[in-house]
Amino acid sequence: MQPKELGKKYNRIARWWHEQHHTSRYGLEACEKLLRFAPEGGKALDVGCGAGGRFIHLLESRNFRVTGVDVSEEMTAIAKANHPEHTFTTADICTWEAPEHYDLILAWDSTFHLPLSQQRPVLDKLCSWLAPGGALMYTFGDAEGEHTDTWHDDTFYYSSIGINANLAALLENNLTCRHLELDQWPMKHVVVITTKEH
Repeated sequence: MQPKELGKKYNRIARWWHEQHHTSRYGLEACEKLLRFAPEGGKALDVGCGAGGRFIHLLESRNFRVTGVDVSEEMTAIAKANHPEHTFTTADICTWEAPEHYDLILAWDSTFHLPLSQQRPVLDKLCSWLAPGGALMYTFGDAEGEHTDTWHDDTFYYSSIGINANLAALLENNLTCRHLELDQWPMKHVVVITTKEH
């Protein structure tokens, strides 16, 4: 599935998504772990930021200035309205180029929607955008390959290069894995936290 098509799907559920997730605790425990490895404040990038909400509030409470990128126009419109002090951009992460480096990068339940052929290139980009001393957290599926699933009476695409290929990519980009967890076992949902040395 191409990112523009994915954006249209999330446009249709943006309001529902915001109502369900802006005060949710989903993913916050993992983000709090990420913050243990990150600098105190600085520049943060939220890839697949959606409508903002819980992650943005947590990051700003730790003195981060947030840039959010999402492929859904409706999602970023809500995020802009709710967090005017931060920067939000509607863009395809496969082609978007970061204007700066970031002390913290978060990609929670977003990059697993990318075409399989874009998994490694996008991960390489995220690693290159991480500032020395910074921390990156993202989620992916532990099984290799691609599949679709039905949600909200629509079809959503998912892909993954698997745990070993993700770890190999991080090592090849000179990042160190600090935490890896299948946090929703038996679901195939992996959280990884990694850092770049100074």
